Amino acid sequence: MKLPTIQPLDQAAMNAARERQNQLTKPAGSLGRLEELSIQLAGIQRKALPSIKDKAVIVMAGDHGVTAEGVSAYPQEVTPQMVLNFLNGGAAINVLARHAGARVVVVDMGMASKGEVTSPLLIRRRVGSGTMNLAQGPAMRREQAEEAVQYGIEVALEEISKGADILGTGDMGIGNTTPSAAIACALMKVSAEKIAGRGTGVDDDGLKRKISVIEKSLQVNQPDANDGMDVLSKAGGFEIGGLAGVMLGAASRHVPVMVDGFISTAAAMIAVTLAPQCKDYLIAAHRSKENGHALMLEWLGMKPLLDLDLRLGEGTGAALGMSMAEAACKILSEMATFGEAGVSQVVE
Repeated sequence: MKLPTIQPLDQAAMNAARERQNQLTKPAGSLGRLEELSIQLAGIQRKALPSIKDKAVIVMAGDHGVTAEGVSAYPQEVTPQMVLNFLNGGAAINVLARHAGARVVVVDMGMASKGEVTSPLLIRRRVGSGTMNLAQGPAMRREQAEEAVQYGIEVALEEISKGADILGTGDMGIGNTTPSAAIACALMKVSAEKIAGRGTGVDDDGLKRKISVIEKSLQVNQPDANDGMDVLSKAGGFEIGGLAGVMLGAASRHVPVMVDGFISTAAAMIAVTLAPQCKDYLIAAHRSKENGHALMLEWLGMKPLLDLDLRLGEGTGAALGMSMAEAACKILSEMATFGEAGVSQVVE
């Protein structure tokens, strides 16, 4: 498939933002990551004073054949049940999105049950009725992986056309920490023991089983770490591919993406493997409590904004991160400079 063109960040806008940061009424660098974030956002939006006014968290749902291996503490029917909860506004992501002033966009990328959720609010971009069992063979066909990414690009562009100037990523899919860990292991070439965590809360035996399933999937499928679409098709999920597409689509339109936790970071790894220049448009919202997430962020070269021991998914960390991004923009544009405030600067 042909991926969208992604341009480098605008260095002139970043330089102007950096220069203004150094003139604001504070010791240089004293607002730490907020300063760095404002400069990155200037480069992404290609203007010296970036602004965030319209936020959308895109929550993508899909089911996973690998749940047959007993890798989750919850049954698969929880996926559509939680999607309905999102649509009704009762989940954690709804609460935190309302707090951040963001809308929640829910997309069915391939839940196992086709007609269980009938809400007109649900966007349907179904690639299939759940993936295949990756422990037995590829999770999906390569054409399906490409379709998932393309759908994600389309959803991102649609939200941007409605005015979104930042997108957050969220996920729902029982069992999806297993393919996410498999993606990370394939790309980083590390053992499942270093990446796999307890997900929805499996016990010690469940964790051992999960590690074994991931290792088996990598042996059976032999994903090519140099080919992001091959890794996605053999080890991924429909919602993971969709989220990778959201990142690519947003980057092509100079819109930042606030990346949530473990599953969203696996999607980011796919996106960056497909289009390395995409990385500069991504912001890591937080470091998940999930085992291996810190290593995944390190591989991407991304420093998380928050560390709150979150491991829920849904885009909850992304919603919180959006508030940080908006704050960073406001500091840059609304804070007085030394000259404007009549405050003496540091003595040379």
